[in-house]
Amino acid sequence: MAIGQRVTFTGSLGDELSARLDLPAGEIHAFALVAHCFSCSKEQLATSHISTELAKRGIAVLRFDFTGLGSSKGEFANTDFSSNVQDLVKAADWLRETYEAPRVLIGHSLGGAAVLAAASAVPEAVAVVTIGAPASTEHVIKSFAAEVAAIEEKGEATVSLAGREFRIRKHFLDDVRSQDLLDKVAHIRKALLVLHSPTDDTVGIENARLIYDAAKHPKGFISLDGADHLLTRRRDAAFAAEIISAWVARYLDIAPAAEAVSHDEGVTVMESGEGAFQQFVRVGPHRLLADEPVDKGGTDSGPTPYDFLSIGLAACTSMTLRMYAERKKLDLGRVRVTVTHGKIHADDCADCADGFVGRIDRFERHISVEGDYDEATQAKILEIADKCPVHRTLDGRSAIVTKLDG
Repeated sequence: MAIGQRVTFTGSLGDELSARLDLPAGEIHAFALVAHCFSCSKEQLATSHISTELAKRGIAVLRFDFTGLGSSKGEFANTDFSSNVQDLVKAADWLRETYEAPRVLIGHSLGGAAVLAAASAVPEAVAVVTIGAPASTEHVIKSFAAEVAAIEEKGEATVSLAGREFRIRKHFLDDVRSQDLLDKVAHIRKALLVLHSPTDDTVGIENARLIYDAAKHPKGFISLDGADHLLTRRRDAAFAAEIISAWVARYLDIAPAAEAVSHDEGVTVMESGEGAFQQFVRVGPHRLLADEPVDKGGTDSGPTPYDFLSIGLAACTSMTLRMYAERKKLDLGRVRVTVTHGKIHADDCADCADGFVGRIDRFERHISVEGDYDEATQAKILEIADKCPVHRTLDGRSAIVTKLDG
């Protein structure tokens, strides 16, 4: 199965819901279910980052669009908070029937309230995470307060949310008003992590305190200082994703990756399905991302392939110098290596292109070593740097044998 596979399942109102299953490049340790914010979609920035970070830790993620939102079918006007909760339960049922039940539930804003309400219906879940969640489902009414009177009088009205129009019916108001979310939190019996920004002007920070106070231990709170409600800044979304991925691993009994995967298996690269070029990279126990810059059609979420080549040359150079210094008992200060890469014409590279014609790859390496060294030692540093195995590989000839696996 490809990483980032599009899937569908039947929602609580009988409509086909659109989902995305993000799979790790290596072994799957557990499954997680993510619920997006009110009127948002599964492609929202924070949701995407969370899925990527969890996949890097071996946790597969199902994220889906609630009924009538994103790519899911159905009429949004027919939905309410209770149907959203049941959509979550249906998503968990699909995972349970197709793979295994989710052990982690994550929700953003009203999606956070939904996972709190749905948690008891997913007994296999051991951890719940909320991001900017309200302590009362009735809080969502504030986002269309001006139209509430019209909804009460006429039975429905069209409201504008995040620049889009939605029809809200009176049963939606009745449903959110009837919920006792904090009572559900008090009986959740699962590890809970509450993330909230003190500068959230959509769902105030006091909501995080109410949820935290109502919950039993184990529980935790992380301040997303300076972030807005939707985590629209990439660095805020990435921070939340990293915190969540590290926290949930504690409750999933995931063995340290170094004990599970050998470097002898080589490097595996698989498309993540996020953006045009993003790749999951697995190197022994390590998980990385490769990508292209935004101006090349990528999302700039990781080094480019040529960046990785430059990383290999720089790291090998520094390690080779350190090995030489240890063996020769040379008191060598901390080494720093900077490598840049470009393609130039051989005629323009008199110091590097002897015997080459046409365009060539040129790696320029700058070595800095802390401390003062005489000219003889400096010359030796440059000599040893050229003995770096990656340097020799790039400077020599390599055989690349390609086979198509069935």
